[in-house]
Parts: sequence; structure tokens; C-alpha cells
Amino acid sequence: MNDAPEERLLGDYRLKELVAESAISRTWLAEQLSVSRLVLVDELREDQSGQKDVFLADVRAKAAVDQPLIGSVYEAVAGPGPGPCYYAHELLPGITLAMREKTKRRLAPARLVDLLRRVADAHLQHEVLGQATSSLGLEAVHQDEHGVVRLENLAVAGPRTADQSMRDIVHLGNALVPLVAADQPGATRMLTVCAWMRGEGLEAPLTWEQVRDFCMQIEHQLADSTSSPSATRAVIPARKKQSIALIALATAVVAVGIVVLAGRMRPPALPAPPRASLPDAVTVAAGDYPTPDGSEESLPAFRISANEVTIGEFAGFLEILDTLAKSGRERTFDPADQAPGKTSHEPADWPAQLAAANANGVWRNLAVTLDCPVTGVDWWDAAAYAEWKKARLPTQEEWFAALNLEGRKPAAIPPGPWAPVTSQTLDRTPAGLLGMAGSVCEWTAKPAPNPANPLGEKLWVLIGGSYLKPGTDALTREWTADRSLRRPDLGFRVVFDAE
Repeated sequence: MNDAPEERLLGDYRLKELVAESAISRTWLAEQLSVSRLVLVDELREDQSGQKDVFLADVRAKAAVDQPLIGSVYEAVAGPGPGPCYYAHELLPGITLAMREKTKRRLAPARLVDLLRRVADAHLQHEVLGQATSSLGLEAVHQDEHGVVRLENLAVAGPRTADQSMRDIVHLGNALVPLVAADQPGATRMLTVCAWMRGEGLEAPLTWEQVRDFCMQIEHQLADSTSSPSATRAVIPARKKQSIALIALATAVVAVGIVVLAGRMRPPALPAPPRASLPDAVTVAAGDYPTPDGSEESLPAFRISANEVTIGEFAGFLEILDTLAKSGRERTFDPADQAPGKTSHEPADWPAQLAAANANGVWRNLAVTLDCPVTGVDWWDAAAYAEWKKARLPTQEEWFAALNLEGRKPAAIPPGPWAPVTSQTLDRTPAGLLGMAGSVCEWTAKPAPNPANPLGEKLWVLIGGSYLKPGTDALTREWTADRSLRRPDLGFRVVFDAE
């Protein structure tokens, strides 16, 4: 790395070291002066002003990425004419897998399979949103000393093509092999997944969804083996070791055959689970409560729904709207400032979502029932439903106050996957609130400033963890300027006045 010219500034950024250079840009380690943090700044080279539009198109693509695992874009600056053109983005913690591979520092299979699952989750979101990406290599994957995984932002301008996922899966299937600690539990299974990623023994390489699912299976298997009291204590007599090894090998071959065959079959319809009795709303007494920003706020008493609004509950709302439409009153529950052009409160892909839920089937590769959270709703849909229920959306302060009831640390609540509301839901606060740390993230009632940019405009707050964003939990917040935003991991819950 090379030092930057002494005291050279780009806006709010003091350039410290040149860390990379491409045909059209330079990447600097820099200090953002206003908040005293280290960042990376990518600057368009002076002799490449003709590439400004290309450079900025890629920056816009990166800025559109909304995934906690992926590095954030902080700011982009494009002066008129030949003026400076650059953008600042997150300096990711930890070391890259490329650095680890170069120094021959292998990873335990359990940690590596967790890492690969998170990479798969991030790229599944790229697929869902149609975001094009440049090639994924080991240098783009960072892991810190606590095992936290972050990915460089590889989004680029243009449509996503079908071969981009295959390109990255095959590459990782080769590149991860030297990182596997072959003498530790799970190594054979991890290497087998890598072989499948390369397409060995299959008609085609795995998809990101299959990669994620296989990683989850291995994680569960390793967790089960370590929790078994006899797993590490069994002593195998010398004469039996060879026969046991042969049996294990035969079992593994059969298991591989079953998995490959299952991968080529359409998932069967799931048996109908019993309908859940949805839990009652939770009462939050009047008092002073901590806020997400570290202050304290006095709140009147209120009740908050224990679960996110379900597909079945939202279907009931739409049925009422259909009835009202017959007399021209379908806008009865619309928020006062709703855009005139918005004429429906049907969630995104609603016919397919509802049909799958009614059949206890599969929608977007998710097992769904009427007791799963409704998703694909924008702020207007959520607010209209709340009005129908004689309720409202929670403020982030109310949501956070409910989260903190009965004293358990919010970060300790285990994030839950996509799942229907049941009495067995693990993602549960001591007060009985479900899905705060996982399931889907949720709309709140009003805009608020982002603490990372306190002088910026107030934006609408999404709160809580998401099944599509591993690493998120009950303390997660996102900000958006777009109340029309709809996502497959975005739902809501409602708040009632105290009885």
C-alpha cells in the first residue's frame, strides 16, 4: 500500500493509503472526518473522466443493495465536468478468505459451512432482486475473530444473467477446498458439498438455494453429534474399526444417492399442520423505556400483537375490502396521505401466496400455511390493515419497549427462521412476543433519523430480524425513503390502545 499525498482531502475524507488500483479507479483507505471512522473511498481516475457514467452506474447498483451481510455504500459524490467523482463505502472487519488461504490457515468445517450458508443467503437475495454482480472470489469474503462473516459489495449495473450464480458456485466449489481442516468433524461432508458445487456426480451444479439447504443440514448434523453424550466418548474395539468404516462408507454412498435424487424431484406438498390459536396481544404498561438509540422515553400504556400479521389474518382484511368495493367503499381504511394512484392492498404475488397457504404448500421455495407472516406488503397496506383492526402500526420506540419487557437482553433472543406461528416458536421474548429477532422484519409507524447520519432526512424505519438476512436480530433496523417498498421478508404487527 502507498501513502496518499500529504493531507489530501476528498470532501469529508482524508486519504491515507492507496490499497488498490484498476483501469478506471483507485481505492483508498480513508478517514471520514465528521464521524472519525475509517472507510474505503473509490475514486475515478483523472484520466478516465469519459467513464464517469459507467462508474456511477455501478455505484448506484451497489447503493441499492440492502443486505446486512454485504458492505454498505455511505456516500457518492460526482462533481460537474472534470471535478472529483468518488464514493465512500464500508471498511469490512476481519481478514479475507484469500488471505487465510495464502497463509494456509484452515477453517473448522463447522465454521466454514456456516460461512458458506451466509454467502448463499446473500446471493439468494441478489437473485430475488435481479441484481447483477461481478465475480465472487475468496478476496470478497471477510471473517473476523468472532466468526462474523461480511461480503464485499459486488453489485454492478445491468440485469442479472442466469450464469452468474453458476459461475460463483462453481468457483467457490474449487476455491474453498484448501480451506477445509480435513482432520476435524464434518470435513468429508464439507468436501462433498464442494464437489457438488463443481457439478461432480450431478447433472448440473447446485443452486444457491441447494447450497444453503445442504449447509443447514450439515450444521444440524454437527450440532446433534456434539450434543450427544456418547458422541466423543465411544471407544471402538480395534477388530471392529474396519467393518464399521465400511458400513459408514456404504451408508454415506446411499445417503448421497438419496440427496441427489431428492434434489431432482419437486418438493412434495407438506401435510396440513393444525391451525394455530394465535396468541393474545401483550400489554405494555405506562412508564419510561429504553429506545433503540440509547435514550429513554416515557410511553403511555398500549397493547402490541404477539405475532406478525399472518396470511390468514390479512386475507380476512382483503375479503372485507372486496365486500366494500361493491358499494364503492373499498378505500374506507386507506391512510389519509395515501397516493391516489394506489388502488389495491393486495401484497406482492398475493394469488400465489394465498393459494399455497390454503393448500399448506410451497411458495417461493418456502413452506407456507395461513399462520405464516404475510409478506410483500408496503407501508400503506400495513397501515390500512391496522385501521381496519382499530389499531395502528407501532412506533420504533413502542416496538423496542415491548422487546425489552421482563429484562431479557434482546441480543440473546435466538433469531427464528421462516415459520408459522406455533406454540413451539423459539423466537420468543419472555413476555411472549414472537418473531422479533427473526421471521420477517417489520414496518413501523413513522420516519426517524438514522443515527449513522443524524443530520440527514428522517426515513421510514424497518425493525427486527429477517429470515433472508442471517446475522440480523431483534436489534436490527433499516431505513427507507420508499413507503411503497415490498419485499419477501417484510411484514408488520399492530398496536392497540390499552384496555
